[in-house]
Amino acid sequence: MSQTIPHTQLPTEPEVSCSTCAACCCQLEVMLFGDNDVPQHLIDTDQWGSEVMRRLDDNWCAALDRNSMRCTIYEVRPLICREFELGAAECLEERQGIAQAYR
Repeated sequence: MSQTIPHTQLPTEPEVSCSTCAACCCQLEVMLFGDNDVPQHLIDTDQWGSEVMRRLDDNWCAALDRNSMRCTIYEVRPLICREFELGAAECLEERQGIAQAYR
């Protein structure tokens, strides 16, 4: 009789990490509020006159370094980016959405 021993110490889901992500949060609309230090060349105005992070033609944030997939203004990133917490429900939802898009 063969017995299977479960590997409970092995994670069933990969660890959530920005370094293993497709930077899907960098495709979201980022509203800017008065308390930011975002460089002016990365700021755009939306159709309602509000300041937003500039996005490139393909919808990616202009502050994203495409080679490293890291934010080039991380230390002064907008408040909304600071509040978008790694592994939080919103993060997991966006990661799932981007995963579905590539199937």
